[in-house]
Amino acid sequence: MKLTTLTFLLCFFSLTVMQTFAQSANLSHLESEFSRVDATFVERLTVMEIVRDAELTGIGEFYHNALRTLLQRLPDIGTGIGTGPERYAANNAARIIVQGLGAEQHAAAASDLWQTVLVFDVAHAHNDGLVMQDALTALGQVDARNYITHIVERLNGLNTYHLIDLETRRRVQRAVVGCINALETFGDRRGFRPVFFASMGAYEQAIRSRASIALPNIAEDPSDIISEIIRDPSVSPPVKYEAWRELLRTRTPNESRARTAAVALDTGWTYMTNNPAHQRDLRAMRISAIDTIRALGMPDGPAADWVYINLERSYRNNFVNVMPDYEEIRRALACLSAIGSERAVDLLLDFLRELHLRRRVGPWSVRERQVMSWVIPSIGASRTQNQEAILLLTTIQRSLDYTAVEQGWARDALRALGQ
Repeated sequence: MKLTTLTFLLCFFSLTVMQTFAQSANLSHLESEFSRVDATFVERLTVMEIVRDAELTGIGEFYHNALRTLLQRLPDIGTGIGTGPERYAANNAARIIVQGLGAEQHAAAASDLWQTVLVFDVAHAHNDGLVMQDALTALGQVDARNYITHIVERLNGLNTYHLIDLETRRRVQRAVVGCINALETFGDRRGFRPVFFASMGAYEQAIRSRASIALPNIAEDPSDIISEIIRDPSVSPPVKYEAWRELLRTRTPNESRARTAAVALDTGWTYMTNNPAHQRDLRAMRISAIDTIRALGMPDGPAADWVYINLERSYRNNFVNVMPDYEEIRRALACLSAIGSERAVDLLLDFLRELHLRRRVGPWSVRERQVMSWVIPSIGASRTQNQEAILLLTTIQRSLDYTAVEQGWARDALRALGQ
């Protein structure tokens, strides 16, 4: 039995060695054929198709040598060989080679892969973008991290392209996909911003969706990057709002999320625009940020100051507006109540003092009564033991200046405060 097993293993080993030698001999022959000076690119493509169809593995060095040859001989296309079938064959041969290098994860080819990106750049009108896409994708597969900055710059440039016609759009989008593929594979934070802008670019929906899918794989907590995008004065409100919404889709920790909410709320008030659509985006971002802070609590550090300042703006700027946004007022009050800090209660108390003064000396209208119906319960829900707040609520409860319903608001708030 042992002899039989040994005989089988020897036969298997011999067969494997013979196959290895045969593969090596075949590859050596094919490499010679591919690198012949007088070979056309149509002939070179045939060689690469034979290798691809053989489904060989462990041949990264073969592909690398082939890529060097291709880059060296490529200028021949422009010196009499022709640009029709030869260009087509060169492109397809290049695609097989760079795809093979990516599959083999042949890191030694990184610099030549980048050279391929440059040679087949869509900035040159004769390039269709497919080789550039595959070469960029392969750079990610071979983990060529030295080229992350270059790929980021390339995608930034592509995002600003004027897609003036269908053909240009098609070519550029292929290159964009290559950049996204590489940056997603790297999982490096530097890739988040350009990929986000690709998700908002003037591309087809499939390209934008591809970028959106890649974003969570590039950075789990992109809060600092998204804060920069929201703050950037050159970024339009629709993009700022979408950046904020992107953060809500991430796995960002609550503390980072609250800090970014403070930035979104602040920008929602400090960014000036007369465009009604942009104003709506800023309002939506503010309200979403307010709800986030209400749910998660106050951020630490200087961001807390922005929150108080801007919650007060959400109240006062709307209160004095000819067309007040009651929804934003209501949410700002609810947020202050949920925070429940001394500073938050002081703001609520200031609002109530002003309303109390208006109730006694005017003006008093439906607006004031509506807002008071929210301010008083907000103080009650804060669970404060602020004696000045309790005294003012007691005054309202007993004052004949108020209706029985209004007195009831104060009574319910005092009860909530344990009075």
